[in-house]
Amino acid sequence: MRIIKLGTLLALVSLLAGCATMSGSTPAQKRQSVMNMKNEVLTELFKLKPDTRKQVSAAPGYAVFSNVNVNIIFASFGGGYGMAKNNKTGKVTYMKMGEVGLGLGAGVKDFRAVFVFHTKGAYDRFIEHGWTFGGQADAAAKASDKGAAVAGEAIIDNVSVYQLTQSGLALQATLKGTKYWVDEELN
Repeated sequence: MRIIKLGTLLALVSLLAGCATMSGSTPAQKRQSVMNMKNEVLTELFKLKPDTRKQVSAAPGYAVFSNVNVNIIFASFGGGYGMAKNNKTGKVTYMKMGEVGLGLGAGVKDFRAVFVFHTKGAYDRFIEHGWTFGGQADAAAKASDKGAAVAGEAIIDNVSVYQLTQSGLALQATLKGTKYWVDEELN
């Protein structure tokens, strides 16, 4: 039984690593992959919530991330990549993310997150420190365009967060910490 559990955990971690990586082998190709993901996510967000287009363009900055989350009974793990843009200077910062949580749940979820920073201070704190801690409760059952995903919009510390579920099957209620950090390879 222990070998089956370990095998399942390794398979899920492999799936997580495969889904949460950007394409390309050179830094320039990886940066282009991140920008393509950003464009797709913002296009989808603007289609679903047209008012967010003005909110993103008027904000001091925003960030877009691709994340895969694996939840196994009492533990949750996730990882991904993304970018943050300072709207005033136009500077793009490429970033990575990782998360660990405790709670009840099962499943794998591939989702995108958009952060809109309403103050320069909130944007600067995210780039310099990048740490968030919070709870999450959601349900997702989605494959391509089929299925449904319940995700939220939250406003915390002058930051609006929008989550878009791409695919996965998950039911979870977790308390987790997420770390965002600058990707030294791509900056």
